[in-house]
Amino acid sequence: MAPPVSTGTTPGGRGRFEGFDVLDQVRTWDDETRAVVLARLGPPPAPTFFDPEEEACARALLDRLLAQEQEPRVPVFEMVDARLAAGIGDGWRYADMPEDGDAWRRSLHGLDREARRRHGSPFCRVDPAAQKDIIDGVQDADDEWEALPAGHVFDLWMRYACAAFYSHPWAWNEIGFGGPAYPRGYENLGIDKRERWERPERDSHDPVPWAERAEAARRAHEAPPPEPGESRPAGADEGPRPAGADRDTSAREERAGS
Repeated sequence: MAPPVSTGTTPGGRGRFEGFDVLDQVRTWDDETRAVVLARLGPPPAPTFFDPEEEACARALLDRLLAQEQEPRVPVFEMVDARLAAGIGDGWRYADMPEDGDAWRRSLHGLDREARRRHGSPFCRVDPAAQKDIIDGVQDADDEWEALPAGHVFDLWMRYACAAFYSHPWAWNEIGFGGPAYPRGYENLGIDKRERWERPERDSHDPVPWAERAEAARRAHEAPPPEPGESRPAGADEGPRPAGADRDTSAREERAGS
């Protein structure tokens, strides 16, 4: 395991951009921008939208969705609660979904019911692996879940979770983002070009190919076995491989065409 990288505060203390702290850019922002960003670092407001049981469920859900397993945590729950209390939506919703606030409450109650059915306890009290399993069931469902369209419920959770998480300066430290470019702007545009204030990534491997291979392997594992004489789909026999491992593309295409 690589040694910790010295950065500004990051979620869970994870950082990849040595020496980077977005708060070093405060002097480049105008007064209004500075006030908005720094307010996100203040004490989070007390919840006003969710009741205590909903709060406990929502905190656990958001921690699992964002892999916030340890402190410091971006106060995503408080940001979601404040947004719902203020009625700040996305300006649209799916026709088969209720208003966002109602959808959040109904889906949280659904998580508690699902956890009680499976484990005899509310969602917040089952172990994280069981929580992830329940969430995966919602994500993978093709139809309704708890009288709501499962895919749209999962989309609702992720929209709110990611919007809150990536609006926070600690998340910017984690991804090496320098914050609002106004009025500073950018000068060095182009691939592999950096501004004076940017830092190179300590571990710059791309995690997406690994994730794609892992997902393909999971789907292949869950698929029914082929009938005698039936060939498996292309790539179905390819499980996850170490990031950066070479693939024999011609051999794979040959298998797909056989």
